[in-house]
Amino acid sequence: MKFRLVIALGLALLAGGCASTSKVMLGQARAPVDPAVVQIYSTPPVGSVEIAQLESASAVGFGTQGQTDAAIARLKREAAALGANGVILMGVGSGGSPVGMSVGAGSFGRHSAGGLSVGIPTQQKRAAGVAIWVPPGAGK
Repeated sequence: MKFRLVIALGLALLAGGCASTSKVMLGQARAPVDPAVVQIYSTPPVGSVEIAQLESASAVGFGTQGQTDAAIARLKREAAALGANGVILMGVGSGGSPVGMSVGAGSFGRHSAGGLSVGIPTQQKRAAGVAIWVPPGAGK
């Protein structure tokens, strides 16, 4: 039972410790929106208003595409929290150092417990963009 708790705690720390977002406010935040409505743009639509410059990093997700998807999803969640309904994607790349995780158990006296070590050799994926608000009907 304790072994499962140690694994769950280790995985939670791994997931939480490997993702981050930074923001620089460029304009006024709005009421939060659902991240599902946030659209990704390569160029700013006509009439859009900049809210914040965002950068997210994520090592959660397996494989390069999974990590890229996780970094962009985090970017969209952060934009939605600021009331943005769009993100101008500035770029996606790799950075940071490889991530690893170990979970183990020790022994005392005559009693011993097993251990588990999991290594996840991966680089963090970073996504950068500008959170924007696009008025209804703008840019069409």
